[in-house]
Amino acid sequence: MAAIGKLKAVIFDVDGTLVDSNHLHVEAWQEAFRKFGKELDARDVHQQIGKGGDQLMPVFCSEEELGRYGDELEEFRKDLFLEDYLGQVQPFPRVRELFERVKKDGLKIALASSAKEDEVESHKKNLNITELVDFATSADDVEKSKPNPDIFQAALDGLEDVEPDEALIIGDSPWDAVAAKKAGVQMIGLLSGGFSEEDLRNAGVAEIYKDVADLLERYDTSLLGRREALNAAN
Repeated sequence: MAAIGKLKAVIFDVDGTLVDSNHLHVEAWQEAFRKFGKELDARDVHQQIGKGGDQLMPVFCSEEELGRYGDELEEFRKDLFLEDYLGQVQPFPRVRELFERVKKDGLKIALASSAKEDEVESHKKNLNITELVDFATSADDVEKSKPNPDIFQAALDGLEDVEPDEALIIGDSPWDAVAAKKAGVQMIGLLSGGFSEEDLRNAGVAEIYKDVADLLERYDTSLLGRREALNAAN
C-alpha cells in the first residue's frame, strides 16, 4: 500500500468504533434468525459484525433459504434494531473531542457504516458530531457492504478531491480492515468492538488502540499526528 503524501481526510466506521453497539447487533441478529428457525451462537454472530446484512446472512443461510426469506429476515432485523435496540446504544467517551482535534488539523471527516441510514443519523445526533461530519454514507448507499470496499469508496467520492492515499480509516473490525485494504486506504484499528488484536493485525491494520479515548490520548504519536507533522513539512 502506498505511503501517504498529505493527509486530507479521516473516514470513521461507526458501530463498535464510535458507539458501543456490537453486542446489541449480535442480540438483534440472533433474535431475527430465531424467528426464522435458526439458533445461532453469539460468538459466531459477533465474528461477522462489521458486515452488512447482505454479506452476513449468507454465512448462516443457504442460497435456497435466502431466496425464500432473506429479504424478510433483513427487514425484520432492521425494524427490530430500530425499535428495541437502538435506544440502548451508548456513545464511547471522547468521540466529539477526537473529531474536534481532527477538524482543528484541517482534515475532512466522513462516516462510512455498514448500518442502515436511519441508524447512522441517530448515532450522529447522540454523539453530538453532526456539524463536524463532512459526509456520511451507509449500507443503503451501495450495492455491497463491507468487507467489499464500496462504502469506503463512496466516502472518498463524497468527500471530493480526496484520493485513497490521502485518507485514513478508523474502524474496529477485521471486515473494516479488509475493505480498507481493497480501497487502498490505511487503517487504524480500535479494540472497542470486541475483536482481538490478533484478528485486526491479521486483517492488515497499521496501528491498534484500545478505543477512541486511547487514540486521542496518543494522537501526537499516532498515524494521525505523524501525518499532521508531514503535512506541515510539505
